[in-house]
Amino acid sequence: MKIRFASVNEHKIRDATEFLGHSGIEIIPFPVRIVETQTEDLGQLIHDKLLDAFKLIGKPVFVEHSGLFINSLNGFPGGLTQAFWDRLHAVRFSELIGNLDDPSAVARTLIGYCDGRKRHVFKGEVTGRISREPAGNEGFEWDNVFIPDGYACTFAQLGGVHNDLSMRRRALEAFVAHLRAV
Repeated sequence: MKIRFASVNEHKIRDATEFLGHSGIEIIPFPVRIVETQTEDLGQLIHDKLLDAFKLIGKPVFVEHSGLFINSLNGFPGGLTQAFWDRLHAVRFSELIGNLDDPSAVARTLIGYCDGRKRHVFKGEVTGRISREPAGNEGFEWDNVFIPDGYACTFAQLGGVHNDLSMRRRALEAFVAHLRAV
């Protein structure tokens, strides 16, 4: 089976290709830049992004978006995580969030899939907290500031273990289960 993935993010494409490849699903990357709705509501963001991707491609396609939901900030920044991160970067993000009385957070990924008739959404989550300072490689977004529950180090420090417990993997697992059921 082949599936189109609308994304310009090489990390996301690599993760999806690797994971779905083990399930016998081949990714066809569609590197289209979609202007994302600026909203805290990750569900609304993924629905808008999915409809835009389907209009551009005209065939079954999936999109992905991840965000951090900080508990003591009532779930902010959620769907706005990228804009928040781009403004603050790792050091300032950790200074502000990691030093709160409650730095706990949920890392959430939503995958939206349009099969040409219906839209489907799949969710993956990992609970954890924001570190007081960045640790590990700065390679992929906020991996160097998010510490998953049960671990003493950030996603960036976990190496390959990160992929086994990531919220993206959990959303992809739900997506694969759906594809196998239809």
